[in-house]
Amino acid sequence: MIRVEAKELLKALHKMEEVDQATAQKIYNNHRKNNVDIIEACKAGGIREDAVLYAVAQLLGMDSVQLGGMVLPPALIEKVPAHVANSYRIIPVRMEDKTLVIATADPDNLAAMDDLKFMLGVSNVRSALTSESAITEALEQYYQSSVDEDKKAELDKLMNSLGNEESSQDPRGGQETFSIDVNALAGLDTSDVNAAAESAPVRKLLNLILLTGVKAQAADIHFEPFEEVFRVRNRIDGVLYEMLPVPKNLSAPLVARIKVMAHLDISERRMPQDGKIPVKIGDREVDLRVSCLPTMFGESVVIRILDRQVVNLDLDKVGFPDELLVHFKKVIERPNGIVVVTGPTGSGKTTTLYSALSAVNEDSVKIITTEEPVEYEINGLIQVPVDESVGRSFAQCLRAILRQDPDILLVGEVRDQETAKIAIEASLTGHLVFTTLHTNDAPTAVTRLLDMGLEPFLLAATLETILAQRLVRTICPKCKAPYQPSDEELLSLNIRREGANQRFYYGKGCDHCKGTGYKGRTALFELFDINDTTRELILGKATATQLRIAAGRAGMRTLRDSGIQKIFAGLTTIEEVVKETLAAED
Repeated sequence: MIRVEAKELLKALHKMEEVDQATAQKIYNNHRKNNVDIIEACKAGGIREDAVLYAVAQLLGMDSVQLGGMVLPPALIEKVPAHVANSYRIIPVRMEDKTLVIATADPDNLAAMDDLKFMLGVSNVRSALTSESAITEALEQYYQSSVDEDKKAELDKLMNSLGNEESSQDPRGGQETFSIDVNALAGLDTSDVNAAAESAPVRKLLNLILLTGVKAQAADIHFEPFEEVFRVRNRIDGVLYEMLPVPKNLSAPLVARIKVMAHLDISERRMPQDGKIPVKIGDREVDLRVSCLPTMFGESVVIRILDRQVVNLDLDKVGFPDELLVHFKKVIERPNGIVVVTGPTGSGKTTTLYSALSAVNEDSVKIITTEEPVEYEINGLIQVPVDESVGRSFAQCLRAILRQDPDILLVGEVRDQETAKIAIEASLTGHLVFTTLHTNDAPTAVTRLLDMGLEPFLLAATLETILAQRLVRTICPKCKAPYQPSDEELLSLNIRREGANQRFYYGKGCDHCKGTGYKGRTALFELFDINDTTRELILGKATATQLRIAAGRAGMRTLRDSGIQKIFAGLTTIEEVVKETLAAED
């Protein structure tokens, strides 16, 4: 949504002689009393759309552009990949020296400017304002056919790589035919949802979607219902990419088919549900975690793909710097204490913890985990799933686990005081406890635990190490190229140009990375080791800032420092590090 002051916009339109005082007052009243967007109110008041956009652009210090009257050359269109143009909803309109001018209906879309600058190797990207309808028409005119052709080619390539295009293995182990026309499915009779869910076309389409997600190494597949469309998107390296468009009438049958495979209640459409689908694709065993959520226009489904062949549970390959890896290995070999891994959802906490457990998993050690859900099944570990619906909470599982004579415990997440207290008791009685929290950085985890009501002396006595982490995308090795960052980019990381003798890299974008410039991800770490000084601070209920200062004096490298190391090593970009560590540094 474009943000502009209503009075300023009406004043500018009045100066342009597009509106008189009386009409301007009526438009303003409609905007205020009926909570109508000022731009929509202007158009409803009879003001020409191009005049409104011109006035808005002037107020924002931008150019405006009318795409309807332009014929854009293919060479210009090819400068921006189809998936980027559709994802950011932008259209390239001209080149001015080394500056690319793009049309957008969202002047706040700063991410597009930065991404295009990196991907295309241009010195600058400048935006010009146009209407949302003009963007939609231009995308359909210049990019829609290429998007469909690219996606069709990807799916054809996938089918060929799996063997016979006409016959490939059903994810559940049987044989299915995948030669389907997605557009032809729009005419499928879906009046009986249950029958449609079991029909061959719907089964084949869902199997194709799952195969595509696994083949692309997606972390999640999103099925998203809207009023007019039904979107299917893959999350790859932390970013969502849209797949082939699926007819809206197939949303209910597809969701029903997913529920059947996950053994969920197909008739329950009012309450959220969670389930699991163990599948076999070729010789690969993959676990699919299903989450169904009722929305205004149907059920939204997210499938988390847990592919053991993609996730490497080797601690040496998690991404630790050498000196940090040596220290962390010593930490996880301690006889007791609490080790906390913290970070937002999707930051790789589970992978790090499982890798740590795999490193200490020996015949002489008994390891028990309690998780919601159990994400990876590892031989030698006793894994207990939490199920709140039957009263099996983290705290209750943890109490029972302590009577099983374990040496090492993993508590999926410390959510409340009761669970935290039992974890502390387990540590005090000679157990090593691993757990997770959701905080922006390592020192904040201490204050979070204190806020739960834990006694400072118990926390100081048991807490051993806190590891904060983030995931950043790595530069594609196929199109990696050096470049000279701007002063603004260096300033965003507090790097002085005279001290920045290292080379900086970015990805130009190629077929290997689908034009993004990134392929894969690597982890940033911040390890806060609890020493005598910090234990004293915990006893005194010190603030996170005080703890951070003390940790820095003891040699802790922050997430931002870890990111700068990865930049200097040529693994990632300034943009990625700033995006993923900003909150942790505030």
